[in-house]
This record gives sequence, C-alpha cells and structure tokens, in this order.
Amino acid sequence: MIGLNIDRHAPGSYIYQQVYQQLKEAVLKNQLAPHEQLPAKRSLAAELNVSLNSVNAAYQQLIAEGFIYSIERQGYFAEDLEYTVDTEHQVPSLPEDLQEDTHSKMDVSFSHMQVDTEEFPLKKWLKCEQQALYNFTSLHKQYGDPKGIYELRASIAQLIAFNRGVRAHPEQIILGAGTQELMRTLTRLLPEETAYGLEEPGYQRVYQLLKQEKRNVITLPLDDKGIQAEGLRHYKPDVLFTTPSHQFPTGVIMPASRRMQLLNWASENPGRYIIEDDYDSEYKYDTDSIPSLQSLDRHEQVIYMGTFSKSLMPGLRLSYMVLPVQLIRSYQKMQPTFIQSCSTIQQISLKLFIDEGHYLRHTKRMKQVYKDKREACVAAFENVFGDNVTISGAKSGLHFVAAFRTEKTEAAIIAEAATQNIEVYSLSRFELESSTSHKRDPTLIIGFAGLHSEEMHPAVQALYKVIYDTHA
Repeated sequence: MIGLNIDRHAPGSYIYQQVYQQLKEAVLKNQLAPHEQLPAKRSLAAELNVSLNSVNAAYQQLIAEGFIYSIERQGYFAEDLEYTVDTEHQVPSLPEDLQEDTHSKMDVSFSHMQVDTEEFPLKKWLKCEQQALYNFTSLHKQYGDPKGIYELRASIAQLIAFNRGVRAHPEQIILGAGTQELMRTLTRLLPEETAYGLEEPGYQRVYQLLKQEKRNVITLPLDDKGIQAEGLRHYKPDVLFTTPSHQFPTGVIMPASRRMQLLNWASENPGRYIIEDDYDSEYKYDTDSIPSLQSLDRHEQVIYMGTFSKSLMPGLRLSYMVLPVQLIRSYQKMQPTFIQSCSTIQQISLKLFIDEGHYLRHTKRMKQVYKDKREACVAAFENVFGDNVTISGAKSGLHFVAAFRTEKTEAAIIAEAATQNIEVYSLSRFELESSTSHKRDPTLIIGFAGLHSEEMHPAVQALYKVIYDTHA
C-alpha cells in the first residue's frame, strides 16, 4: 500500500479530495496493482488521523468513477484499468500550426463582414433583453418550437411584408443561427439528387456546405446583370441560389427584367426553386430598393432568406427563411428531428425590438450613416488611386468592388497587406470552381462599414502603399 500525505493547510482543498486524488493517481500509475486491496476505511482514517467521513467520501467517489470496487464483507480493491496513465503529463503540447493567435488585431480592416456596432442602440436592446428575461419566463423552460418562437416569426412576417413585399404567414418562417444553418436544414427537405446552381463568383461558405453534404453543385457564370436564364437552361440546375439585390461579392443589382426571367425559368418545372438570399437589402442608396423576387413569385417557387447580421450585428447569429407551402409540409414531417439553434432570449428580445419600432428607426438611421461612409470611402479611393482604380457595386450594401491597374497579383497584394496589418479580401477568394484572376486586373472586396469616415483616407493610403510598394 502506498503512503498518503495529507496537507491540512493546503488552500482550497478538502481532506477527502486529497485522499481521493492520491488514491486515483496510484491506480492510474499502477502503484496500486489491479485488484490489490485498499485499507479498511477505519484503518486508513486512523492512520491519516482524519475523520471516517473524509475517507468514506473519497472511497465513494472512487467507486462512482470506476477506479476502485467493493466486495461485500471483504473490502475495497483497485480496479484493473488495463492501462496506466502518467497523470502529470496528460495534456500534450499543441503543434504550432494549430495554435490560435488571440492577440493579433488588424490596424485597418476593409472586411465586408463588419458592421458599425458603435451606432447600435445598445441601451434599447438591453431594455428589450431585460423584458425578455423577466416577462417571458415560461418560454425559457424548454427548447421551444424548432421553427423559432411564433411571436417573433409573426413580427418578422410583418416586417418583411413592409420592407420587401414578402408575402408569408408566420408558419412559413424558419429561424436559424445563420444562412449555413438554414441551408443545411433546406437540403434535408429537398431530394438528395437535387442539383444546386450557385453564382460564380459567389458565396463560398454555401458552396463548401453543399459539397460537404455531398450535393450536386453547378456554378453559373454572371454577366453585368447577374445570372442569365440561358445559363440556367444550359446547365440545368434544379435549385438556384442567388443574391439579386446585391450580388455577393460583385455587388451587381439584378434588374426587374432579369428577375422575371428567373421566375419564368422556375415556373417551367414545379420541382424548381429559387433561393433568394436578401442578406443586406436594407441598405440601398440613391434609389429605392427593387422588389424582392419572392414578392413577384406567383407559383410559390421562391425560398426567401434574410438575416439580421448586417442590419443589427453579426454576433446575434439570427437568420430566417420563408418556405413555400409545399416545403413547409415536408418540414412538418421532419420537425421532430430538428431543434432550434437560436437563443430564446435573443428571439424574444428581437421581437420586442421590432415591435417597439427600434428596428426600423435603427435601419433608417444606419442607411444614412452607411451612405456617408460609402461616399467617403469611394472618394478616398478615387482621390488616392485616381485612374488606377475602377469601382463597381457601390449602389447597395456594405461593400463594393475595386479593380486596380497594377503588375502585382491579388495573392501578392493580400499577402503584403497582412504584413502591414491590413485586412482585405480578394475577388478570387469567392471564385468557387474557376479562377479568372489571370484574365482581369487584381480585384479586392472593400467593406467600409467598420471604418469611421475620418479613417477612410489614411486607410486607403495604407492600401495604396501595399499595392504600389511605396512604404516609407
């Protein structure tokens, strides 16, 4: 039997824990042989000069965890674990390439994924969250409806009817923690052999998700108006995933005539669907928004997707999709296998935020804020780069596209920008299957939402130095 050492002055450690820990290590290290008998509880308590309760508590915990076992009227014995463990070196060192840098922060960010969180009405949101916690306690006791709480879906139905002309009952709305989550759900409602058509360039994460789900993916080329109906008939997808209000990432706004062509294509076959990702339609500048595809659909073949990541904050992780009636029937059959991924507290908070008018006031104000930022950013690029830059896709959303006349490649620009703590993404990052970077000027996706207007010019100057090697 090994000797145990009890330190009565050890901070934050009970006697029974010391007995338990030392016996556990003895079993793991094979210092107590398999099936070796342990001292009787009273004997060990007397030997250590501790209470019988302390020894009993240690033995019971070891039995519960399977390190020792008892035989009636015979005593306690070490379990045969069939292997030994060096308890002092259980955590291996992590390879350097897997270690995360938690301290790095970009000095300049042109990320298209950022929004201006400083303008978010935090006090109003916290008030809604407080009401959600105190006044809706019955909703916090269970996981709730897999579709999301009905009250929020009803508020969203009214909101998107007002904002985008989307016609939907609350029963048709499914909530989820992001577009990827909703797409994963949607693929389970559609036949496995469904062919999905994606814009090229397009949403890389949806592309990767469909590939991981082993779905048939077809990439569809764009022109200056977006997806072409002729291309759909040539490549023959069953489902089209499109971003018509502000094509991601090129920024193309699909005109009404092209939208009608897509709807006509879908109507040719009852099994066809169009997934309309309306990810940042709240922010359209200079002119009014073009109606959503769903608002024009008369055959229930458009699946409308929206998110609060751009209009509020990405950290909320709350998106939604509007399913046609026939797909809601499919969802209902599978509903027992689904569970809602969004926080109930945040769902209630958002419902209150919408119902009390905070959402519409916030997005109306932010439209002007982002319009001013867009103008400042575009002006800075034109001032700094002059004729060496061509800007497109700036009439909507929180990013635009900038093509540069330079001998540097996109890859070289991105690599050099990283060394200068500048966050920016290239167009080639969003080319799903075919690369056209060698056929065009190096092109970057420029997000402006996370920058202050007064930061625009210095940030653009820093990028100019990266592209044209004029570092001081």
